[in-house]
Amino acid sequence: MEFTSAEGEQRYAALVRAAAESVVGLDFDGTLSPIVDDPAAAHIHPDAGRVLTALAAQVRAVAVITGRPARQALDLGGLEEVGNAVGDTGKDLYLFGQYGNERWSSTNRRVIGPRPPAGLATFERDLPRVLRRADAAEAWIEDKGLAVAVHTRRLADPEAAFQRLLPALRELAGRHDLVVEPGKAVIEIRSPGVHKGQVVQTLVDELDAGGFLFAGDDLGDLEAFDAVRALRADGVATLLVCSSDDEESALLELSDVVVGGPAGVLELLEQLTDDAAALRA
Repeated sequence: MEFTSAEGEQRYAALVRAAAESVVGLDFDGTLSPIVDDPAAAHIHPDAGRVLTALAAQVRAVAVITGRPARQALDLGGLEEVGNAVGDTGKDLYLFGQYGNERWSSTNRRVIGPRPPAGLATFERDLPRVLRRADAAEAWIEDKGLAVAVHTRRLADPEAAFQRLLPALRELAGRHDLVVEPGKAVIEIRSPGVHKGQVVQTLVDELDAGGFLFAGDDLGDLEAFDAVRALRADGVATLLVCSSDDEESALLELSDVVVGGPAGVLELLEQLTDDAAALRA
C-alpha cells in the first residue's frame, strides 16, 4: 500500500487505535472483485472471505456497499457463506445493494428493497432510440430491477461511445426524473436521493461507529468519500482507500492510501487486522 501523505499514515494509525469501534465499508467491483468485460463473471477475490472474517473480529462491522443488485453481489461474492463465518466471530456482515436501495445482513438474511422507481419503464422504452442516435446500438443493457446500466466496454471504442452517450442519457434520464451515475465504461440510471454516502451515515448512526474506513475505485464512490470526509471533520477516525491500477482514478486526490486493485485492498485489510490485534494483545 502507498500512503498519499504523512497525514494518511497518521490517519491509518488513528484508525488502528479505534478499530474496535470502527466500520469498514467496501465497494464490490474493482475493490473486492476485478473489473471484467462481463459483469456476471466478476467473482470476488478468492482470499476475500478469509480476510473479511478475520477483519470482522477486530472491528465493529464490515459492510459491502455496491451499485449491484444485492442478490447478485451475494452470489458473486459467496457473501452468505462469509456472513456465516463473520457471525461466528459475534459480528455482522452488511450488504447494501443498488447504492443503498437494498439491504441484507448476516443477521437478517432477507433482501429488503423498494419497488422500481417511477419513470424507469418509460426510460427503458426510449433507450434503444437514444443508443442508435449515439451510434452505440450494440451497447450492453443490464436491467438491475431498480436501475438500468448501459455498458460500453464491449464496443469497438468504449471511451468514445461513453462520451457520446453520457450527455444523451443525462437528458433522457432528466425527462423521467431519474439520475445518472457514470462509472468505468458504464452509465447507470436510477432513482434520485439514495447514494453510498447515505449508507455510510446510516451505518455510523445505527452502530454508533467511532471510526470508518471506506475503500472504492470509481465515481460511484464519491458520495461515500464525501460522507467519510464529513465524519473526519467531526473528529471521527477515518481512512479513505483508493483501489486502482489506473492513475486517472477520480478518487486518487481524495485518498489517504492507494492500493493495486482487490489484491491490494485485501493486503491492506490484513495489515489493519494484524495491527489492531497486536494493539489489543
